[in-house]
Amino acid sequence: MSRERVIQQLADAALRQYPAESSVLLERVRARDAAILLESREPSVAAEALRRVRPDHAAEIAAALGEAAASRILGTLEPAVGAATLARMPDDVRESRLRALDPALARELRALLAYPPGVAGAIMDPRPPAFRHEATARETIAQLRAAGNRTAADVFVVDDEGMLTASVRIQDLALADPGTRLEDLAAGLPPFVQALTPQDEFVALAEDRRVTSLPVVDVVGRLLGVIRHADLLSASQHDATADLQTMVGVSKEERALSSAMFAVRRRLPWLQINLVTAFLAASVVGLFEDTIARFTALAVLLPVVAGQSGNTGAQALAVTMRGLALREIRLRHWFRVARKELVAGTLNGVAVALVTSLGVYVWSQSAGIAAVIGVSMVCSMIVAGVSGASVPMALILFKQDPAAASSIVLTTVTDVMGFLTFLGFATLAAGML
Repeated sequence: MSRERVIQQLADAALRQYPAESSVLLERVRARDAAILLESREPSVAAEALRRVRPDHAAEIAAALGEAAASRILGTLEPAVGAATLARMPDDVRESRLRALDPALARELRALLAYPPGVAGAIMDPRPPAFRHEATARETIAQLRAAGNRTAADVFVVDDEGMLTASVRIQDLALADPGTRLEDLAAGLPPFVQALTPQDEFVALAEDRRVTSLPVVDVVGRLLGVIRHADLLSASQHDATADLQTMVGVSKEERALSSAMFAVRRRLPWLQINLVTAFLAASVVGLFEDTIARFTALAVLLPVVAGQSGNTGAQALAVTMRGLALREIRLRHWFRVARKELVAGTLNGVAVALVTSLGVYVWSQSAGIAAVIGVSMVCSMIVAGVSGASVPMALILFKQDPAAASSIVLTTVTDVMGFLTFLGFATLAAGML
């Protein structure tokens, strides 16, 4: 057996048995080299590998494929994945790839490409398993087998106008008598979304109703497609991780392998805003310049108060943001959440203040400074906890994204209140220091 043949067989075995690991390796080579490797593979194997490659690199590989290979591989991909790959290609390359595809598939992909990113229509499968109410279990299962649909969790019942009327679970369909009609198995009208529903809304609906697939309809209720469980899960994970980025002033679109200039364009505005808030906190310190000049130990202890209040606020913010993301809490729950953080902040503040005061007294031999930092620690941690719970809810009330600005607003509040309470109490108790 020739050396080239052995290498080909090894590549086939790796792509078939270890698609995830193979996709990582494909991302490390040039797009043209990856395209050469995939061109000689079976379309299903190549499509699975391409599906797992990060989207930008997958588009580069697909653009580098020969026309015939590109048609075979793109034709094997799920339509939503194929559309996402095509969307990242240059316009001329995308058009040439679409012209080379089967006309029916090309129409489906063009329809998906017409939707803006981040809506239900952009990620739906435009080939939902839809049947009339008079179809029997035997007929439905036979058509599903013929179509090779292995990802369907539900089948959908439509009327003569294509309107969604009900759904039937695959499990119920498989266990039913062959002659049972779908209308007798139907579980009623399932949760559905319109094609232009934003991602955060259909993810929230899917999580709230615990569905494994979500039908997509047009404005009059005609079935257009279905969002599969894997896509719902991916969208949910994307939302969760995107919130982690936006909380610290990073764009949802930025990825670990994005270019440096892309990162600079998206991060710099938030860094400039953060700089303004930092000057605000510094101005508070400036108000007490004379006090700090008289008692230099205060300058050493400033970061202790600010750091503890910042951590307290961050803890409350994280719990509140998670509750909002999981739809466990709404604006009406603000008082309960704030009350909990008030109690937690008080108890934690007293516990931390006792330890801090003891440490400061041992270090400074000043009961006055120890008392001041203890009182300010309690006050600042109470304010930080309540602020951590209140800031994201206040931003929602004012129609703002809580993930995008909560961290910067909270940092400003905790720094200002930490400095103000510590230096303010120190000024009032100057005779004791």
